[in-house]
Amino acid sequence: MPLNEHSTATALSKIEDNALVRLVYASSLTFKSRFKPAIFQTVEQDARRYNQQHGITGTLCYGNGQFLQCLEGQKKVLLPLLQEIFDDTRHKEAKILIVQPIEQREFSNWGMRLMFLERWLWSPETKKQADTLSRFLPFKPSQWNKEETEEFLHAIQKIQTPPHVQESGISLNALGNMIQHVVGPHQAFILVQSVLAILTLVAIVLLFRLPFN
Repeated sequence: MPLNEHSTATALSKIEDNALVRLVYASSLTFKSRFKPAIFQTVEQDARRYNQQHGITGTLCYGNGQFLQCLEGQKKVLLPLLQEIFDDTRHKEAKILIVQPIEQREFSNWGMRLMFLERWLWSPETKKQADTLSRFLPFKPSQWNKEETEEFLHAIQKIQTPPHVQESGISLNALGNMIQHVVGPHQAFILVQSVLAILTLVAIVLLFRLPFN
């Protein structure tokens, strides 16, 4: 079950300051951020810079309008990040999926690898080497439990070259998610209106084809 800010802080308070900790959260891109394709590069650059300075490793994944980030480091370093995660206006609905002490890092060679989980934007080469990720698509980490999250993290460790797309592809994805965000809640209404429009068009065609006396 995902943790909120308070329960995560409570869980971290029971762990020693120097202990290694894995913190994994999922969140959704805000409506405003969907219009800023460069946001991914900005987030990645900021994360790499901060993580290198503080000995944090992990990965940042994005797809279907959602983020999943895994952070590994000492508790005393990750704890200050907790408030920043929940306060960051570039995303919303942050949920902590995993927070636990670990014996060793799983992403020791990953300063902060950015991965795009949008299969339709991948190149043929990327699709071949990332085929093991298909079962996690469409990417909806906010709905995962701890076991599903751990399965995903285990799977991406086998990926040598992270799935990535060009900024033009990111723009298309941002546009697609924006349309989905606007249209999604009104799908039933739009469907009914479309059917009525088709029936009206058919009626007009039939009317003009009828013989007039």
